[in-house]
Amino acid sequence: MLGGCVPFPPDFVARYRVAGVWQDRTLGEALDQASARFGSRVALVAGDRRLTYADLAAGAERLADHLAALGFRPGERVVMQLPNVAELVLLYFALLKLGVIPIMALPAHRATEIDYFVAHGGATGYAIPRVYRNFDYLGLAREMRDKHPSLRTILIADPDVARDAGFVSIPGLLEREAPKRPAHRPDPFDVALFLLSGGTTGLPKLIPRTHADYLYNARLSAEVCGCDRATVLLIAIPLSHNFALACPGVHGVLEVGGTLVLATMPDAEEILSLIARERVTCMPAVPALHIAVMDKQEAAPRDVSSLAHIIAGGSKFLPETAARAIRVLGCKVQQVFGMAEGFISYTRLDDAEPTVLETVGRKISPLDEFRLVDDRGNDVPQGEIGELWVRGPYTIRGYYRADDHNTQAFTADGFYKTGDMLRLDALGNLVVEGRLKDMINRAGEKISAEEVENLVADHPKIQTAALVAMPDAQVGERSCLFVTCPPGVRPTLAEVVAHLETKRVARFKFPERLEIVERFPLTAVGKVSKKDLRELIKRKLAEEAGPR
Repeated sequence: MLGGCVPFPPDFVARYRVAGVWQDRTLGEALDQASARFGSRVALVAGDRRLTYADLAAGAERLADHLAALGFRPGERVVMQLPNVAELVLLYFALLKLGVIPIMALPAHRATEIDYFVAHGGATGYAIPRVYRNFDYLGLAREMRDKHPSLRTILIADPDVARDAGFVSIPGLLEREAPKRPAHRPDPFDVALFLLSGGTTGLPKLIPRTHADYLYNARLSAEVCGCDRATVLLIAIPLSHNFALACPGVHGVLEVGGTLVLATMPDAEEILSLIARERVTCMPAVPALHIAVMDKQEAAPRDVSSLAHIIAGGSKFLPETAARAIRVLGCKVQQVFGMAEGFISYTRLDDAEPTVLETVGRKISPLDEFRLVDDRGNDVPQGEIGELWVRGPYTIRGYYRADDHNTQAFTADGFYKTGDMLRLDALGNLVVEGRLKDMINRAGEKISAEEVENLVADHPKIQTAALVAMPDAQVGERSCLFVTCPPGVRPTLAEVVAHLETKRVARFKFPERLEIVERFPLTAVGKVSKKDLRELIKRKLAEEAGPR
């Protein structure tokens, strides 16, 4: 395996290969095989462009030849920071074919993150839009190139490129022929791409995914999500995210001959328009985006009759919100719990409604292994909350070049410590109870932030809620509840406490401070940034305390 990565132990490699879950084919070969089977079918809709499977495979092949002519060699890295455009998909597959490893950055990342990805990943290329959402990526690219001499080529998803040396137009390359590159087949069992960790506690870490494990991830997701040739999957979340790439995403849908539809940005109006126009059957998204779509649909209904189901993941889809989606969108809901590091669980399309509304379902592979453990690493009884530890045929054994962190994040026998707190219900479905770092420790009593957030969710004056720890000299941590509210209303802390008293929960779980905000800070993948909220309340407390 690529240097700096932790390989699977030989006995596990043998087990996964004998079981047939790791196939001897690459992600690029999977596209070529799909093109041979579904050549004239539409594979990708992006704006006014409609690419067939044959178009997609041929475009990726041509780009791979051009990249080789530009000097890219197998094993090099390219930071990919493109929005949801056709060029991202074409370039992504071109790199996979060539054996160059894409680092899947997000459009929301800025200089600090990109600088780290280029340096830590040893990137020789950087792919960007010219401008996206009023941000000048050309300026950022120049800054990165000046700082990192190894960054020799800037690939731009625009026909007009800067005149700087080393700036290359991706559409320009696609318009002309290239000399055929030397034959090279990437190793299916080596690293194909780098995904990014959530980055809520610091800079994201690089997650190495192999061709074999990622194809397995996508195939199983497509099967559990009922994908087939009739599937029209709308991707409005960032395409570089694992959720959009392989859950079931790009790879899962292309494996079965379906169609991918890209929304250029997560805009509810554009999404509803695309659902109506393209007869979309399925849409994966984070809860906040599903809520925005529901709000817009209720305000100005569109034809969403083609929508068979939505997939909700990234953060918890509350039962009342999931029930609302069934009612407003007239479709099924599927909940997914997963991570770029690997392990995934889904509710099934034929699950009973209580399971769909209240759980994240079951693991997708019979070879997935998981444990729910207490703070001493002992397995907890069924029904009790424990930290989820996982390993399996598509779960990594370590982050890239992160030896010190890996000793903390992985057990000696290869289980990844997710930091997520879950329990098993009576039917064997997983229920998310929050994050380990969301467990507030008040004088030894543990408070689940997610539990309290769920308990206040139905307060009439609260729209959304996030509970975080605030430092306290006496008890270590107290809890602070951040909320957004409907227009014109502002709850008091006393009203929130009175509401919680009706829920009959322990008083130590009651928030001890209430902060009303217009909107929550978000991470690059659209989740509430609790790190920023903790910093915010920490600063407020310091200001209130005054000079020492």
